[in-house]
Amino acid sequence: MNPVLLVSALSLLATVAAQSNDHYDMGWVNGYRQGFNFQCPHGEVIVAIRSYFSENEGSDRLWSFECQPTPENLGEPSDCWWDDINRAGLEWTSTCTRNGLVAGVQSKYFESVLDREWQFYCCYYKRSCPYSCMKTTDVPEYYREEGEMVIPAYGYFIRGAQTTFSGVLRDRQWKYILCRMTDFDCEFENL
Repeated sequence: MNPVLLVSALSLLATVAAQSNDHYDMGWVNGYRQGFNFQCPHGEVIVAIRSYFSENEGSDRLWSFECQPTPENLGEPSDCWWDDINRAGLEWTSTCTRNGLVAGVQSKYFESVLDREWQFYCCYYKRSCPYSCMKTTDVPEYYREEGEMVIPAYGYFIRGAQTTFSGVLRDRQWKYILCRMTDFDCEFENL
């Protein structure tokens, strides 16, 4: 066999093999069917979320998160806490209480349901109040696809999420709740 042709074929095979396993080098915070606890450094919030689905691995997802410091006008968070647990196998909507912003996530996998329970780590900023809130489109767009959400514009923050769960496909779609924050304190809780 021609050595040049052999080298070209091996190079092509190596490229295809690397593409099919591309999701393994994404800095995932969990392994399939493993729980995780992710928290941004103090004074930072989550600004990007990525997930990769595998039916062969318990219909589970690998997860990756990115953080960014909040603008100076928000000041430092005065309090942070783990908000309510959202149960596996159910549809739910969860927004950080006390006008908090999402600065972390923890999750536990349940083999019996082939789904996860979720909990947001929320931080409260004294001099801020949410406004101009919106929901993203479904992430992923279709069940069992790779999902990715990056804050669409500077000045928006994740406050929570609304999810749907397919008991047939054993996967979840997310609509993240994004808000701007004022530079003054409010005397009410804005959902």
